[in-house]
Amino acid sequence: MSKQLKIEIASKDDFWRNAVSLEWSTRFPQRQLAAVGTGLYSIDIRWLDDLQDVALECNSTVIVAPSDPTRRSLFTQFLPVRLTSEQ
Repeated sequence: MSKQLKIEIASKDDFWRNAVSLEWSTRFPQRQLAAVGTGLYSIDIRWLDDLQDVALECNSTVIVAPSDPTRRSLFTQFLPVRLTSEQ
């Protein structure tokens, strides 16, 4: 069994996010993106390069979730809050 990654497809809007899904299913009909939440998918790690190429062509980006989210949340406790110009 190959390793699974949790990813997010980040796009400007729903049009481009849907374009990634459509292009992916057209090029790789045997590779199904398994939804694991809103905007989150589980993919075979071997598909990552292909999915990144498809996303790039559709003005989108593939973001790989951290392998250990609890470690990431631990570090955010020590980072200062970033203020934006709107605050």
